[in-house]
Amino acid sequence: MSGWFASPHTVLRARTVGLMADVDPESTPGYDGDKKSGADDLADAGETLTELQEKLYAEGRSGGDRSVLLVLQGMDTAGKGGIVRHVGGLMDPQGVMVTGFGKPTQSEAEHDFLWRIRNALPAPGRIGIFDRSHYEDVLPVRVHSLVPESVWRGRYDEINAFEAELAASGTSIVKCALVVSKAEQKARLAERLERPDKFWKYDPNDLAERALWDEYLEAYQEVFDRTDTDAAPWHLIPADRKWFARLAVARLLAETLESLDLSWPPADFDVKAEKKRVADLAD
Repeated sequence: MSGWFASPHTVLRARTVGLMADVDPESTPGYDGDKKSGADDLADAGETLTELQEKLYAEGRSGGDRSVLLVLQGMDTAGKGGIVRHVGGLMDPQGVMVTGFGKPTQSEAEHDFLWRIRNALPAPGRIGIFDRSHYEDVLPVRVHSLVPESVWRGRYDEINAFEAELAASGTSIVKCALVVSKAEQKARLAERLERPDKFWKYDPNDLAERALWDEYLEAYQEVFDRTDTDAAPWHLIPADRKWFARLAVARLLAETLESLDLSWPPADFDVKAEKKRVADLAD
């Protein structure tokens, strides 16, 4: 039986949660199950995602214009990659588009900050997953003063207009910020140094970023205050318990797809006539 007693769309919404600094990263808001029931509920969410994703994909193949965009942000080690693998992996790969955004390339830097984002948007019928996103241009860019304050402050309005445009054109946007504690981040960094299969995930620069923890909290909070809109809502996901973070994002996606009231597209041919043609085929 599901452990959800409240919709994650409600209890995890940024405007409901309040300050990011006050989120308990070990909590499981809206959910009273444990890790075992969480695994069962994740499997159930996966079944829902599989069915609804196929309907969305079929709709897109039949001329529909709707899509879904999942935006993942969070401190280093918060679990964004795990969400991509464990939630994105629940769905058919042909209907999922995953894009990671790091430091802009020279070509990307020659355009405005939303250019590379527009080029990676999901096509109709697809679910796009952004591992980091356009919010990098008001998070590390702000914290490290890579552009003047007047520039990054102006980007909030640009982002809101951009996301409103996306929503109006048929893209449902789900934005998730994974909230990890400093203690858990330290443990995850230490684990990467103990396991050769995780060396590739360790970046010495992560320690420099960790030293700016409070600055990032301030930057994230202004992101939520300025860009949590009904067209593109933010959700704060406690992420110390990886199983809960993955379950919460999966359920958010499932609820978003359910809200689209998807149905199978009707045949654009004479079904009766085609049945006869198939029946008449030689064995």
